[in-house]
Amino acid sequence: MIYFIPTPIGNLDDISVRSLKLLAECKTLFCEDTRITKRLLSLLSQRHNIEFQIKNFISMHSHNENTVLSTIDKKIFEESVGYLSDAGMPGISDPGAALVRFCQENALPYEILPGANAALLAYVTSGIETHQFLFYGFLSHKGMDRQNELFEVLNSPYAVILYESPHRIEKLIEELAQFAPNRKIFAIKEATKLYEKRFLGTSLEVQQASKTANLKGEWVIVITPEMQQGGEAITKEDLIDLDLPPKQKAKLLSKLTGESIKEWYTKLQK
Repeated sequence: MIYFIPTPIGNLDDISVRSLKLLAECKTLFCEDTRITKRLLSLLSQRHNIEFQIKNFISMHSHNENTVLSTIDKKIFEESVGYLSDAGMPGISDPGAALVRFCQENALPYEILPGANAALLAYVTSGIETHQFLFYGFLSHKGMDRQNELFEVLNSPYAVILYESPHRIEKLIEELAQFAPNRKIFAIKEATKLYEKRFLGTSLEVQQASKTANLKGEWVIVITPEMQQGGEAITKEDLIDLDLPPKQKAKLLSKLTGESIKEWYTKLQK
C-alpha cells in the first residue's frame, strides 16, 4: 500500500495516531524535501518513543516528479511506502497528485489519510458565514497574470482562500486595500504555531494593523464574497482610473467586459 500521510502544519501534536502507526511500517518515503522529513521524523521519534524503519528517502517535488516516476524501481512498492509533503495535506498547493495518478495508471493500491490543512483551518477560524468557498492557492508572483487573477478573486461570488508567502504578503494586503478597501478579509499567519497571529477587518483596517506586525511566516487569507458587499465589484471605471499603461489597462478591461483588447486600447487613446 502507498500511503499519503498529512503532516502537522505547525503543532507536532496534530499528527494522528494512525499516521504514526503507518509511518512506523513504511520502508520507503517519498518526500517533498528529505531534510525536512528527516527532521520531522526525528522529533516524532523522540516525542512518541517510536523507532522508524525507513530504508529509502526519495526526494520528489514539483520540479522532478515526472523524472522520478519514470525511472523508479517498482519493486519498492512491494513494501509499505509513504508520501509526505513538507506540511499539511499532500496535493493541496503541494506535490502529490502525480504520484496518485501513477498509482492509478499502474494499478497500485493507495490510501489518502485525513489530516491538517491550513486552508480549512483559516476558513473556519475566519467566522465568515458562507456555505461555499473557493480555494485559490497562490496567486502568480507578478505581472498581468497576477492582476488578472486578483480581479477574478475580488469578483468571485464565493469566499476565496489564498495562500501567500512572507515575501509577498505586504504586497497582497496593499493590493486588496487599493482595489477593495471596504471588503472584509481575514488573515492568519503561522497557523497552529507559537507565534500565530490573526487579523480581521476591512482590507484597509488589516493593512493598518499589519504595518506594525512581524510579517514573517506563511499566510492564509480569506476574502469575503463580492456579492455580500453591495457594490464592491471591480467596475470599468475602477480599471480606467488605475495608473497603468494603456495596454495593460486594455487587457484588464477586455477580461472584465468581454470586448476585445484592441477596442479598449483604441478607446483609451481618445
